[in-house]
Amino acid sequence: MAVNWPGLVSIGVFYMMILGTGIWASRKSKREEKKCTGNRSEVTMVGGRNLNIWVSICTMTATWVGGGYILGNAEVVYDPSKGLAWVTGPLAYIINLVIGALFFVKPIRSKNYVTLMDPFQEKYGNAVAAVLFIPALIGDILWIACILGALGGTISVVMDISSSLAVGISAAVAVLYTLMGGLYSVAYTDVLQLGLMLVGLWLCVPFILANPSSANITLAAVTKLHQEPWIGRLKPEEAGRWMDDVLLMAIGGLCYQAFYQRILSTATDAQAKITCYAAAVLCPILAIPSLVIGAAAASTNWNETSYGSPRPYEQGKAGMILPIALQHLCPFYISLIGMGALASSVMSSVDSALLSAASQLGRNIFKNIVYKGASEKLILIVVKGSILLCGIMGASLAMTTKSVHLFWIISADIFYSMMAPQVICVFYLSRRVNHYGAFAGFVLALLLRALVGEPAIGLPEILPLPWDKMVDGHRYRLLPFRTAIMLTTMVTILVVSWFASWLSEKGLLRRISDAETDTHMTYMAPVQTDVEEKTERTASLIRST
Repeated sequence: MAVNWPGLVSIGVFYMMILGTGIWASRKSKREEKKCTGNRSEVTMVGGRNLNIWVSICTMTATWVGGGYILGNAEVVYDPSKGLAWVTGPLAYIINLVIGALFFVKPIRSKNYVTLMDPFQEKYGNAVAAVLFIPALIGDILWIACILGALGGTISVVMDISSSLAVGISAAVAVLYTLMGGLYSVAYTDVLQLGLMLVGLWLCVPFILANPSSANITLAAVTKLHQEPWIGRLKPEEAGRWMDDVLLMAIGGLCYQAFYQRILSTATDAQAKITCYAAAVLCPILAIPSLVIGAAAASTNWNETSYGSPRPYEQGKAGMILPIALQHLCPFYISLIGMGALASSVMSSVDSALLSAASQLGRNIFKNIVYKGASEKLILIVVKGSILLCGIMGASLAMTTKSVHLFWIISADIFYSMMAPQVICVFYLSRRVNHYGAFAGFVLALLLRALVGEPAIGLPEILPLPWDKMVDGHRYRLLPFRTAIMLTTMVTILVVSWFASWLSEKGLLRRISDAETDTHMTYMAPVQTDVEEKTERTASLIRST
């Protein structure tokens, strides 16, 4: 097929707008660094803790309303085996953001933490914190892959180029402006991306609904026309699995560093809570266009469109149904606007995930474990190198699957099953846990999740569970196993911690001296300010002369 040059120009214009905003924001970041009397790295990681409240609301919303959310919602509604009944994202994000505001804003801000790994290093020390960082990093990489897959799929549909090339282009743009300005570039581009998505997708909705190939979506919701009704069906026996999917994103989302980065970037606790509450309102509103487009796609006779036969679901392209619908159900020039807006808005989460993973690698791993004497300049170099590395890894994974929803769910799965118990314990049960319990919980969660399996990624289902159902030779889990693993892990952390403390009191185990109970240990290696670095260099020069 020939390259779609108008589509290429449309995408290019929107990408240049984002890149330009990122460059402008990077200059603002450099001005803030000069004014900052504290750590330069904090300007990159948390915006100097003085991000404008409106920008903060937009960047929090845009972080959640990214590629997995927009394309994933449309995919689930369009999928005849699922439908609207299984769209759990909007409800989950409302719960996530409200719980975050009520219970997690104050603990994470009370000690001026910079990353989610800081309290783990404070409580357990560097060794256990480094182990717990592994699932956090994997989750972020999968999140990056999810969003880059959405970006690549969108561009490949528009421009008639290979998905791998499209993923590479998208990754390059996102990595470039994230490297340039840190959180400032991420936040201000989020504002633009959110506006583009709001205008672009809503502009396309009336044209898609009016397409003669699309049946009335209200009729198709309850009647089998071209496929199963898009409203979907939730059987009573599937209620546990549905609730598991909701909690997966609602509670699992509390373990993302990107969430805490936004909370920590505001000036006060009140502003951080307002940011969460406002995002909780905006996230479901911004899901409406993708849900409507997914419903319209399920109501369409694709044989009558320029797409032809077989329909997208039969070709395994359900994950790309949103850009396919924009291209084939909208007038040409309207579709260009919608596609450009979609491609740019889908990018609104990948920059957050890149900065999230890189911040923890630079601060908690490199600075606190690998090289405690690192200067601010060296920390920033490592952060930027990590952004590039995470971008390459995410792009490589994004080229391996066509389902955006798959990576979105697996990423949240890792955070929910393995990290949620740890986060809850370190913030709210800190006096009852220690590093023995934390490590035991991590090992058990990893073992249980591996035994339960995940056929979507080729992990065999070894452990049978109650209420399992065989469908077409495949095991269908009805038990909310992710929640069961999460609760089992939390109980294990508490029980092993208590047992270790009892053994320690009896003299049967060496004294528990995690970072919290040992007054001689600090959770953070001290980070020099610009003034301290200059003073140290001057003193060194004087000594050498």
